[in-house]
Amino acid sequence: MKARYVRISTGNQNTQRQLQKNHPDEKLYIDTISGATPFSQRPEGKKMLEDIEDGLIDYISVHSIDRLGRNLFDILTTLELLNEKKIVLEVDNLGLKSLVNNKPNSAFKLIISVMGNIAEMERNTLLERQREGIALAKAKGVYKGRELGSKETDEEVLDKYKEVVKYLKKGQSLRNTAKLCNVSLGTVQKVKKILN
Repeated sequence: MKARYVRISTGNQNTQRQLQKNHPDEKLYIDTISGATPFSQRPEGKKMLEDIEDGLIDYISVHSIDRLGRNLFDILTTLELLNEKKIVLEVDNLGLKSLVNNKPNSAFKLIISVMGNIAEMERNTLLERQREGIALAKAKGVYKGRELGSKETDEEVLDKYKEVVKYLKKGQSLRNTAKLCNVSLGTVQKVKKILN
């Protein structure tokens, strides 16, 4: 079965550009989430990975590589998983496929590495501009930010890190959980402390 993965960052963005090459026989997975969120932690990304595990998908299309992520490590990790499962990934705007005759396409991996680096640089530039904007707003006295001394409640932390909770309850080690969820060891320790 063929699938198409679509990601937009906010609800007021349009998916039409990413659906231009959509075929009626493709199953759609659409996430509204930041590209900085690891693929395996996105609701629809997670469903897609589960469907891959169940053998329901053998071909995935995306409009551009930054739909998979804006972190090169996360993009390459997802690509490696797809290659292991012999899932073909086609990137529309590059006209390339990850596998040719069930073998990894070396040109694809090289180009994806470059494009992934560009996506990561774009994200870093965006964050730098955001920091500059906050500094400017603070200088003008219009930036409020989070109230000093405020912190998330235990419930908010557990809700924010549902994936961490799931792996800890399954008996995964702290380090493995941190690696699987792409979070710091400190975050996992914080969640474990709340659970205890």
